[in-house]
Amino acid sequence: MLFAIEEVNNSTDLLPGISLGYKIYDTCGSLIRSIKVALALNNGNANMSLTSEGQCSRPVQMQAVMGETSSSPSTAIATILGAFHIPLISHFATCACLSDKTKYSSFLRTVPSDYYQSRALAHLVKHFGWTWVGAVRTNDDYGNNGMATFTEIAEQLGICLEYSVSFFRTDSSEKIQKIIKTVKASTAKVIVAFLSHRDMEVLIHELSDHNLTGYQWVGSESWIFDSQIAAMDKNHILDGAIGLSIPKAQVTGLREFMLDIKPLILSNNELFKEFWEALFRCKFKQPKLAEIQKECTGYEDLTGVENSFTDMSLMPIFNNVYKGVYAVAHALHNILSCNKTCNNNVQLYPYTILQHIQKIHFKTKEGDEVYFNENGDPPAKYEIINWQPRENNIVSFVTVGLYDASFPTEKQLSLQSDSLIWTHSSRHVPVSLCSEKCPPGTRKILQKGKPVCCYDCIRCAEGEMSNSTDAVSCVRCPPESWSNMRRDACVRKEAEFLSFEEVMGILLTSAAIFGTCLTAAVAFIFYKHRKTPLVRANNSELSFLLLFSLTLCFLCSLTFIGQPSEWSCMLRHTAFGVTFVLCISCVLGKTMVVLMAFKATLPGRNTMKWFGPTQQRLSVLGFTLIQVIICILWLTISPPFPSKNFKEFKDKIILECALGSAVGFWSVLGYIGLLALLCFTFAFLARKLPDNFNEAKFITFSMLIFCAVWIAFIPAYVSSPGKFSVAVEIFAILASSFGLLICIFIPKCYIMLLKPEKNTKKNMMVKGAPR
Repeated sequence: MLFAIEEVNNSTDLLPGISLGYKIYDTCGSLIRSIKVALALNNGNANMSLTSEGQCSRPVQMQAVMGETSSSPSTAIATILGAFHIPLISHFATCACLSDKTKYSSFLRTVPSDYYQSRALAHLVKHFGWTWVGAVRTNDDYGNNGMATFTEIAEQLGICLEYSVSFFRTDSSEKIQKIIKTVKASTAKVIVAFLSHRDMEVLIHELSDHNLTGYQWVGSESWIFDSQIAAMDKNHILDGAIGLSIPKAQVTGLREFMLDIKPLILSNNELFKEFWEALFRCKFKQPKLAEIQKECTGYEDLTGVENSFTDMSLMPIFNNVYKGVYAVAHALHNILSCNKTCNNNVQLYPYTILQHIQKIHFKTKEGDEVYFNENGDPPAKYEIINWQPRENNIVSFVTVGLYDASFPTEKQLSLQSDSLIWTHSSRHVPVSLCSEKCPPGTRKILQKGKPVCCYDCIRCAEGEMSNSTDAVSCVRCPPESWSNMRRDACVRKEAEFLSFEEVMGILLTSAAIFGTCLTAAVAFIFYKHRKTPLVRANNSELSFLLLFSLTLCFLCSLTFIGQPSEWSCMLRHTAFGVTFVLCISCVLGKTMVVLMAFKATLPGRNTMKWFGPTQQRLSVLGFTLIQVIICILWLTISPPFPSKNFKEFKDKIILECALGSAVGFWSVLGYIGLLALLCFTFAFLARKLPDNFNEAKFITFSMLIFCAVWIAFIPAYVSSPGKFSVAVEIFAILASSFGLLICIFIPKCYIMLLKPEKNTKKNMMVKGAPR
């Protein structure tokens, strides 16, 4: 302060011709003494110390107060001075409560409010992933208000306090021991210390006695940059500590001024004499009866003294005092309308000075901007300091980042994490969690009676997933597109259908093509031998129509393979129904022909006239037409359509053809079954025909195979999952088609190709001929 006042008084640009005086009081951090000083300052008749030997040319009047260092004394002084609108500018009282202008209307400060420091500390803790911390605070306005703001922001950021304890340096040893026990019993490895430097000195002494190392300390600006506390930490308890500090500053000429003070020059001030005597442990005047001490000369060298007075690490605090003095000087400069000279006739009122101080905006000679917001606070900027141990038990305060509250929220905190050193000189970020993070695929469930940071991890239920750590809930996977088989992500389901590329599809396609080719080969053989007795005796017209329908049966099975579409879904079932009815109708016609031909040989019977070629064609057409009508009604009312089956498999989507109308589907199958049963009945009745009329037996065998296949098809179809139900249906079509082809036509082909001597009319007409 003296340095700033001397600069102002020697300046020709600021308050020219005006000299500032001062009076220094030491409250010793006591509330009672602070109140006493505030009342004394309001007296108006207090003696003022001057920077020159001349006398004041005007009545002594206090214009502003610089101080106090601590928050609690500042609240006491500000309460009293505020009633008189006397400006109080503090350089180190950081309590956020002092920003309340309804209570402390004349208070201003050149140090940022703890509102910003508490927020910065909470974001710093969150940045390193510490969600389970302990807290120790000074039991005064500074500690209580600062920790209250920190706790509020910490809760918003998901940080929990395992404990929050307070003490004051004058508390009993038992209370401090209780705090030590709390720290020992805790599981939190990070401790946030919102303490004044004096209280930290008391705590570090107790921590050293118990050798409580291994904790990561996060400190407030009051002690994190204090070299005396670092010197007291002999057990390296605070090594690796991290915290916020007022940005480093440099005031040109201040160090030289402090080291050049000579008490003899200021001999009219007893305070400097006392200071000098305490600093060098000497006396200017030796009382006669007192113990003889070294005599002070006034020329002792300060450069060789190491104490808080010569500690230049406190330069940021000195700079705040410097700014405060210049703020008052600039306000007076504006009020007195100073240019080359000042108007000494202007009456100075405290309220006027307060208003001008609130509005000032200037730069110091170092380039620092000085101004106050509506709450009397300066811009909030902090350096992030890391305690890094060096050789010879020396701790270096290394700047590892910056916090600037004027930036957007996401850019306020910047850190150089690579240069950090943690407790025990570790390079790895300490872990302080109540519970380990829940991995993807699980969710958190809170532990009863404990903070939200303490939880258990349980796996997501079926059909749910979580793809982030510490998920509070699992989300249900959309059934139409996703699966949660991994539970940590909804994995896209694989669409499944019977395709031409897979092994099963290739085998069924090959079987269908083989059946088609075999049917074509049989048709060729029959056509080549169409004039032989064997072909003519077995109704060649129905035989060729039956071969044609069998070809269609083999080919219609191909419509069941491939990705379902609207046309394929409608075609596959209707084509299957119509072709099979056509096939069975032909077999039924052949059975009727054999049966009628045998009956016609009996005396007095002429049944063949009722079942001639025309009637045979009409019966085939009529039976088939009924199936066509059923299929048309099915397609008209509720046709089959492609659908996605999500319920069959959790990790797959089954692309299939929905029946549309189950009645339509089972009507088609039922009609085919009815014709097959009718055909089998007629063939069974013709089983006792002469041996050479063996077609009835072959039809019986084919119908047995046909019925057995389709009876077995029903339970197999219903129970088969996904694409296998389609494969079962194709297999039934192919098996029944091969059964008809082999049983009815292969024996005749055998005779035509390998036993042509039996392919004669005589052989056809002989009863009981040898086989």
